[in-house]
Amino acid sequence: MSPASNKILIVDDEMSIRRSLRTTLTALHFETTEAARGEEAVSLVRTARFDCVLLDLNMPGIGGLEACRRIRLVSLRVPILVVTVRDSAADTVEALEAGADDYITKPFDLRELLARISAAIRRSTLDYEGKSQETINIGDIELDPRQRVVRKTGNAVHLTPKEFELLHYLMANCGKPVSHQRLLKSVWGTEYQAEDESLRTFIRQLRKKLEDDPGNPRYLLTEPHIGYRFVAGEIGGADTPAVAHRL
Repeated sequence: MSPASNKILIVDDEMSIRRSLRTTLTALHFETTEAARGEEAVSLVRTARFDCVLLDLNMPGIGGLEACRRIRLVSLRVPILVVTVRDSAADTVEALEAGADDYITKPFDLRELLARISAAIRRSTLDYEGKSQETINIGDIELDPRQRVVRKTGNAVHLTPKEFELLHYLMANCGKPVSHQRLLKSVWGTEYQAEDESLRTFIRQLRKKLEDDPGNPRYLLTEPHIGYRFVAGEIGGADTPAVAHRL
């Protein structure tokens, strides 16, 4: 990754936070733009290309969560890294469900923040390991990696970038149980191997969007104590366990 070509949008209503991040990132040759409100951030993403968005949650106006949702509607690809003092599991889940790719709490270790920014940018610009760019059709679900489009029974399904990457990995390994560790390493990167809660949240969201009955999934099955498996969706099929385990 070449920081000189990377543009970071810093969204925080506290000027001191913006100034500190700007000083650090500029010294590392990132190009930075600042916004003090969510509305301003959404407008900037509509009119300019950014390689990463650092987004606070506690802001006046529409707030960080709504800003995250609107940014995600404008751009499916830009990584959104939530940087906030809110550290509860519920806040983390809500941010991920709104379309964030990662979540870090204040006060943060600067080295960790930089590592997460670098990892987010790297994942957004490189094809992730082990997946071809050919369209995959399984059951009534179609995934087109080139167009980054998913359809169910011919109808487009809106997925966040991380949901798309996770689904792509599972569909590319259809019928095979994939461990939590392998999914986290392949989709999130090696630095996130311990973050099982993020993985469970994304699986839950995929089931809501793809399964007719998310509580009794046909495609996205849980392998107890192992991880997850994507199957063809045929009840009673050879690759389908007798019981579809829930999260």
